[in-house]
Amino acid sequence: MYKQISSTQNALIKQLVTLSEKSRERKKTGLFVIEGAREISLAKKGGYTFKQLLFCAEIFKDNPTEFASENTEIIQISEEVYQKIAYRTTTEGILAVTEIKEHSVSNLILKIENPLILIAEAPEKPGNIGALLRTADAAKLDAVIIANPKTDIYNPNIIRSSVGCVFTNTVVTGTTDEIISFLKTQNIQIFSATLQDSKPYYECDFIKGTAIVVGTEATGLTEAWRTESTQNIIIPMQGEIDSMNVSVAAGILIFEAKRQRKFQ
Repeated sequence: MYKQISSTQNALIKQLVTLSEKSRERKKTGLFVIEGAREISLAKKGGYTFKQLLFCAEIFKDNPTEFASENTEIIQISEEVYQKIAYRTTTEGILAVTEIKEHSVSNLILKIENPLILIAEAPEKPGNIGALLRTADAAKLDAVIIANPKTDIYNPNIIRSSVGCVFTNTVVTGTTDEIISFLKTQNIQIFSATLQDSKPYYECDFIKGTAIVVGTEATGLTEAWRTESTQNIIIPMQGEIDSMNVSVAAGILIFEAKRQRKFQ
């Protein structure tokens, strides 16, 4: 018999609402909430441990123990409670309270000599971050690095828009200076997507260890990336506007690198 919670005023339920809404609470407690069976399954695959699993029997019809980690507390909640804490309206009736991992670039270990890395500087929109992570997942990149992050990667909208692949990709964060220093130490060439002193991306050699760097659509990359890059690159535009969505641009650049590497 599972522990049951039917009151929306329960202290744990109030904490879960706060965890979903406030980055500060996630950082303070070292915990975050995952919503949805697919996302929880990917988090388990990615090595995350679950403090609690909460399920609504009226919605979730499977056995919650299949998602449990060792020492996970399983709690049955009422439909009213589930609707109180659910961030999305169409999920499978299960949530996990999960421990945050360390994501410092200083802890990044690259397993091959010529890694392919995506770097996004100061992305603000969780939807864009999620789309970048899905692109990275599709290309099976060696790492995704967020420079000068504006939000933590456990924002519910990032988890949702990444469809859970935030848990199975290698994602780290750091300042621009820390990341550039790391890349130089690792002898990784830097290709910054920016207009200044640039050449078309398809004229570049991405076979060696490579970091592809993209900035925000509004302000682009900071001066450090423009001056420290091995080569600045552009995607030639033929229409009336001079920019495209950052995840689309990243996808073009990443898959050109994959093509050159014969998709290895």
